[in-house]
Parts: sequence; C-alpha cells; structure tokens
Amino acid sequence: MDSTIDVVIIGGGLSGLVSAYLLSKGGKSVTLVEKKTYPFHRVCGEYVSNETRDFLEKENLLPKGTELPEISRFQFTDTKGKSALIDLDLGGFGISRYLFDEWIYRKCLEVGVKVQEGTQVEAVEFKVPEDRFLCTLSNHEMLESKYVIGAFGKRSKLDKVLDRSFIKKRSPYLGVKYHVHIDLPDDMVSLHNFHGGYCGVNAVESGRFNLCYLGSRDQLREVGNIPEMEQRFLFQNPALKEIFCNAEFLFEKPEVINEINFDPKAPVENHILMAGDSAGLITPLCGNGMAIAIQSGKLAAEAILAGGRRVQIESRYSNQWSMLFKSRLRLGRQVQRLFGSPTASSFTRTLIHNVPFAANRIIKNTHGEPF
Repeated sequence: MDSTIDVVIIGGGLSGLVSAYLLSKGGKSVTLVEKKTYPFHRVCGEYVSNETRDFLEKENLLPKGTELPEISRFQFTDTKGKSALIDLDLGGFGISRYLFDEWIYRKCLEVGVKVQEGTQVEAVEFKVPEDRFLCTLSNHEMLESKYVIGAFGKRSKLDKVLDRSFIKKRSPYLGVKYHVHIDLPDDMVSLHNFHGGYCGVNAVESGRFNLCYLGSRDQLREVGNIPEMEQRFLFQNPALKEIFCNAEFLFEKPEVINEINFDPKAPVENHILMAGDSAGLITPLCGNGMAIAIQSGKLAAEAILAGGRRVQIESRYSNQWSMLFKSRLRLGRQVQRLFGSPTASSFTRTLIHNVPFAANRIIKNTHGEPF
C-alpha cells in the first residue's frame, strides 16, 4: 500500500486550515503540521472583509453561538491625533484568531484531516525522480507527500532553509498585539499613525478589542523595551495615548513578531504552493490580510483538486493567485508610504476628510470581490 500522503500543509493559520478542510472534503489525505497547540493568539489585525462571508457561511467555517461585531466605518488619525471617518462600502466583521482558527481546526478534524500540533517542519525536499516531497519534522518523523502547501506565515525558519530571497534582507518592522477592554464604538476599525508606524484597533467577540500595531525595530532598540517604546513614540499621537491609558489590558504580555517583511514573494517556490502570508503580506489596510489568507488557501486546494500534471497545478495556482492578489499587494506597498510620518499621515487624513471618494477607491482596490 502506498503510504504517501496526498498533501502535507505546513502551518495551521487561516490559509493552511482552509486548504486542509477543502482538500480533505474533496477526498485527499491531508496532514497539517502546526508548531503551536490550538487555541492560541497570533499577531493579526483580526478584522475580516465581507468578501469572505459567502464562502465561510457556505462551508460552515464561521463560529456558531458567538456574536461577531459588524464593522462598517473606518477611522484614520494622523500622528497629531487629528481624525477622519468614512463609511466602508463592503465592511466586515471582527473576530479573534484565538476563536477563528480553533473553530476551523475543529472542522478540519471532523472531515478527517490529520493534525500534528506542537511540531515543526524543519526541512522540505522535492525528490525529482520520485516526483514526491519528503518533509522532516522536529520530532524526527518523515512525511512523504505528493504535494506541499506552505502556509507558515510571515517569517519562518523554513524560509531560510528554502533560501527565499526576501529572508536575506533585514526588515525594519515588528508587530505587537494586545486584547483590551475599552469603551469604543464596535462598528469601527481604526488606524492610528505614530512616528515610525501605525496601530489598528477594532472590536472582536465577547466585548474585547484587538489592538495591533506595526512599529520600528530601531525605536525598540533605542529605548530597550516595548512599554518604553509605546510611551516614547505611540503616545505622541494623543488618540493612541488616550486608548492606551484608558484600556484594560487582558494579556499578561503582548504577542510580538519580529522582522515583518512586505517584499514581494512568489506563490510557487521549489514546487511548494505558498498560501497566505507565505506568498505575500499586504500592509494593514482595514484587515484584508485575513481575507487574502482565506482565499489563497481556497485557491491552493482547488488547484490540487482540479488534478493534472504538477506543472499544470502549479501554473493554475500561480496564475489565479497573481490575478487576484498581485496588484492588491503592490498597491498596499505603495499606500503604506502614506502612513507613519507626520507629513504623509496628515496628507492622508486630509484626503479622507475632503475627498472620501478617493479614499474609498484605495480601500476598494486593496480588497477583492465577494467569492
């Protein structure tokens, strides 16, 4: 009997979980390898664009029994705390990754996905004569598979093992996330600028708010610790200072990720179908990174389920990924220049306030159509 698994999925975030669920439903044998143990928190904006809603409801991948805040407005503050507010055409909902990933993980188990938690893939080798992958795990187990989906996130040891080009560059950014209790509107996602970065705030389930910011590694190195960095730099925006001072922080310590990189990545490398942040990370523009992760996981699964030779599957996925996401990621990198400095953030706030049509066009073009 052939012991080869149809698909090994490296990483159990949204893209990995969605692809695992769809592939197993489609009759494939699937093993998903996740280095952490569910449920757990991730550094993430935790706002999901409604472009995903039809798909998630159809597949029963939205958690039941929990009221999720509906978000329909976008607030922007410049580094001086001056604010502009617009309505979101498509809108979305807030949900923590702690709840969302756990729910889809349970759905994966229901359809027969084998999940190895608390385990890392340390090496992936594509064996040309056998047309197979060999994955080496941290527990010394070896997995042989026909296909591999790389859904291992923003930055991984595997990126170094695979010698991906972006990993050779140092990134100036770090990400920091908290959950808080605070008296703010739950129908609004906010983006607050400070010198060197920006902070997103939005409601999630159970009366909590997610507070997640992209900051400067140089600033952290200058002051020595995250609380001092926040007071020195984030608090220069009066709106952010008010949020931090009035919030009840619910984590013992923040979730942190270093060296977040927005450089372009390839959707297929070493015959691995890259999905979610592994294929490209969009700048935090109203939280559609979660939507891209969900849809890219769906595309990877569909490319494999459609069958054909390996070159056809890779081409199918790469073309679909590029058509749907390449221009959105490129525009996101360009728009990011409007954030994180007094001049650029002031210009952007004025644009949103005086020309809301232009601001809505930017938001629309960094989001996709409902799928």
